Amino acid sequence: MKIIVSEIPEEGLELNLKDDVKTDAVSLTSPVTAVLRLDKVGENVIAKGALSGDADLQCARCLTHFPMRLSSQVNVVYHPAKDIAKSEQHELKGDELDTVFYRDDVIDTDDLLREQLLLSLPMKPLCSPDCRGFCPKCGSELNVEGCRCEKDEVDPRFDVLKRLKQGKE
Repeated sequence: MKIIVSEIPEEGLELNLKDDVKTDAVSLTSPVTAVLRLDKVGENVIAKGALSGDADLQCARCLTHFPMRLSSQVNVVYHPAKDIAKSEQHELKGDELDTVFYRDDVIDTDDLLREQLLLSLPMKPLCSPDCRGFCPKCGSELNVEGCRCEKDEVDPRFDVLKRLKQGKE
């Protein structure tokens, strides 16, 4: 949805969105729903609200696909793109990290939803917190079947410590 900044009323704008957001980074299995409030302060627009959507993720340990509900709080400040041209270099401070720029008096909510949804993705998605993954030796999936590898092998780097311990006892 495209929002014309100059048409945002003084009292603000409430949006209830349900969009099919397209992204190559993750497979979304449901439309993204969002409740947003847009308030205009001078040329800037403050967007606040919440969004959520369902995604099909791949576990980082066992590589199985699993569904996950993604949700995020939105707190973004839009500035006109002409503000970028005023200064050649500008370092973002901590309170400016949620800054976005708009061009030609238009804000695209699809871009906002996509960006905020991607930011809500876990760094290491897990199908469950106790996922055991694969055995590094034989490759069997430890969630499904047990491993037949010998467990008493000692890392050769610790062999010196083992001999030291045996010498003291």
